[in-house]
Amino acid sequence: MFKPAPSLALAVLMIAIAACSPATVPTPDANSVNTAVAQTLVAIQIQSAQPGIPVTGPGTATPTSTPEPPTPSPTITLSPTPVFTSTPLVPQISVSVPTNCRVGPGKAYGRVGALLVGEVTEVFGRDLAGNYWYVRNPDSPNNFCWLWGEYATLSGNIQVLPVYTPPPTPTPVPAFVASYSGLEFCIGWWVEIKLENTGGIPFQSILMAVADSSTNTTISISENKFTNINGCNASDSRNVLASGEKLTVSSPVFGYDPTGHALRGTITLCSEDGINGTCVTQVIEFKP
Repeated sequence: MFKPAPSLALAVLMIAIAACSPATVPTPDANSVNTAVAQTLVAIQIQSAQPGIPVTGPGTATPTSTPEPPTPSPTITLSPTPVFTSTPLVPQISVSVPTNCRVGPGKAYGRVGALLVGEVTEVFGRDLAGNYWYVRNPDSPNNFCWLWGEYATLSGNIQVLPVYTPPPTPTPVPAFVASYSGLEFCIGWWVEIKLENTGGIPFQSILMAVADSSTNTTISISENKFTNINGCNASDSRNVLASGEKLTVSSPVFGYDPTGHALRGTITLCSEDGINGTCVTQVIEFKP
């Protein structure tokens, strides 16, 4: 009869005992369980945390943030309300010295009027250089003329004024104005005559005759210069009376006092010496 080995018999016996006995359940360690739970919670928090948000756990201090002070609002500075003054739309002109108004911008053109101090007239244009203004003629409101701007003051919207082309320069013509200026005495009597060259050519000679209707006397003088006697010993003279210039000339000497007499002066000015060239004559009547 076959006999099993002792070791084999022992093994079979142990298997039989295990099959008949109830299973033994090991008792879990409390410290191991708490550690596993804590690790699981930390893992869950790490997986669900959002970027940029710190995860805090047991023993971790909660960071505190210091709020920044609010940015102050800019201070609003109130500007004063501007005061607007109305500017006349119509350009106007006035003068500080009486100024001639001419057919064109310059002394070569004939005089057709004058703007006096205290008067105002309307401006319609200007010349290219801005020296003359095209205005309504102060002496003839239905016509226009050119006014020199040397003594002028303008108002209104002058920026809109157009530039006007002046008329062609006229052929120069001789012209002058004569007027009685006064009576002087020194070993005789003579009258003073004021002359103004209002034409476009200069004068170089003069012929003057003064007739006294009260005594039927006539005195005259012819010179290639213009002489003014100042008192007994002084005199001054000029060779040319240029266009636009003024001067005073003395008549020949009376041998008597003509005060209160009716005098008639005839003055001729010429462009050349010897009362030659282009000449023009003016007649004036006066009483010293």
